Parts: sequence; C-alpha cells; structure tokens
Amino acid sequence: MARRYDEDDVRIRPAPRSRPRTRIRPAHETAAPGLVTAVDRGRYTCLVGDAVVVAMRARELGRKSVVVGDNVAIVGDVTGEPDKLARIVRIEPRSSVLRRTADDVDPNESIVVANVDQLVIVTSLAQPDPNMRWIDRCLVAAYDAGIEPLLCLTKTDLADAAELVAMYSPLGVRHIVSGLEDDGRGVSTLRADVTGRISAFIGPSGAGKSTLVNQLVPDAHRIIGVVSASTGKGKHTSTSVVALPLPGGGWVFDTPGIRSFGLAHVSVEAILDGFDDLHEAAALCPPHCDHLSPDCALDTAVASGVADPRRLDSFRRLLLSREGRADD
Repeated sequence: MARRYDEDDVRIRPAPRSRPRTRIRPAHETAAPGLVTAVDRGRYTCLVGDAVVVAMRARELGRKSVVVGDNVAIVGDVTGEPDKLARIVRIEPRSSVLRRTADDVDPNESIVVANVDQLVIVTSLAQPDPNMRWIDRCLVAAYDAGIEPLLCLTKTDLADAAELVAMYSPLGVRHIVSGLEDDGRGVSTLRADVTGRISAFIGPSGAGKSTLVNQLVPDAHRIIGVVSASTGKGKHTSTSVVALPLPGGGWVFDTPGIRSFGLAHVSVEAILDGFDDLHEAAALCPPHCDHLSPDCALDTAVASGVADPRRLDSFRRLLLSREGRADD
C-alpha cells in the first residue's frame, strides 16, 4: 500500500535573517572635522588637525560632489599613516560656491571650489594678450557666488596696464599690477591681500598664475609653463585644484588654467549685476527688455558717452552666447 504524505513531510527552508533596512542614517557625532585640500580620481586628501588623511566618499553622500575647500566630517583612521583610508560622511554647509559650465548652453554645472571669500583673477598684459570678455565672465561668476574679486595684472614689463586699470577701477574692482620691473612690490601687495583669507586663483594658461603661487607659497613647487610663440597661448600646467596654506595664515586654492568659463547657471539679471556701469542705464529700458533689441536704453547710454561701448559689447556677447547664438 502506498504511503500517504501530509504537511508534516514538507521541509521548508527558513529565510535567511537580515537586518531590516531603514532610512535613518547614522549621525556620526564623533566624526573628525577636516578640510579637503586635493581631489584625485575618487580619493580626497584632507587635513585633519595636523594629519594629512586620504579618504573616500561614503555611500550616504549619494551624488553630492566633494570639492577642494569643503569642510567635511571624516570617520575611520584619521592618523594619516600610509595605506590607511578614511571615509567622508558629511559635507558641512558651504559659505560660497564658485561654479562654471563647459559652455553657455550646457545645463550641467560643476563646482570649481567651495568656501572661498576672494577670487584672484590673474591676467597677463601680453603673451598672452588680455581677454576682457573672459575677465567679465569671471567677475560675473564671482558676484553671483558672493565672492569678492581681485584683478591681478601680470607682465607689466611687457605692456602698459593703464587701459585695463582705467576700465575696471571705476567699477570698484580692486587691482594689483606685477612685473619684473617692480622689484617685487606687486607680489608683496598681493601677499598682504591674501594673507588670512581663503583665495582662489584663476587665470588662463600662461598668465603667470603658477609663478605667483610659487612666490606666495615657496614650498608649492607648481609647474610653470611656457607660452607658445606661434599661438600666443599658454600650455596647461596645473591639472587639478589644490589648496596650499600660506606661511602667514590663510589659504591659496590654485586652479587649472581655464580658457572658457560657461555661465549657463547664471540668470540674465545676475549677469547684468556683474556690469555695474550698465546697471543704471538698464533701468531705463522698456519692460521685459532683452537688452539686445534696437530700443534698448543701453544703446542710448553708449551714444551719449555714459557707457563704454566695449563693456556693452562684452555684456551682449555673454547674452548671445548663453542662447547659443554667438561664440564668445
């Protein structure tokens, strides 16, 4: 007679035990505070007290980017010993963020540096020649981020700085001139301006930015490039942002040579705020003026000598470039 089976004969394998998932993340109240001083392929060099710690980004940060200048919370081994890897678990609130896009129609913005209070715009007067529209872009980005700009004009032994100084001084933009013939006075003035502050240095390749950084921070050893005789442009020497402590206190954030500075993330109103000399005239424009139409009050301001035509040209080139209608 065949045997009959019942429920007692059934063998059910119990499910493996696992901790239930939760949206509550650990507070990491004992995490050590650190400053991000360099970023290299997913590894972050951080200063924790007197120790230099290499860390990775923790999963709980999601897609938040960690950049040079970030104040972060770090867990794990923070002794700074070789072959030790810590984790960045929190990015503290930022006081300022300097952003740029690849071009003026690219919606994807990137953060250059965080928590700086001064943007030093380094521009050579010759080899390569100064690009006023590039300077205007940097000024707009600085004002949009709430960062104070400082215009540093280099190579005064090769060309006169009077024209650029005359253009930007009335706008309240502070400036420093530096060259071989000034016996180091320009560098001394710059050192006094950056000591005790957090300053980001930005400039096109070949403008002398790395030379200035080496003079301010003797142990920096930033590579100095040579300007091409055929193109008049410099070769990229700095390849990533790095934070360097100043001997007298404060920090210098040295950025790679940047030839383009997209402003897709900046509104038209914010761009106009970067042109303080045009702001008063723009208030007389008709409602909803795009500042490109023939009845724009800015044209009247130029015709009457109130505004500089070069400044209006730079402003309108920025507007057209943001719409993908012109190349800056």
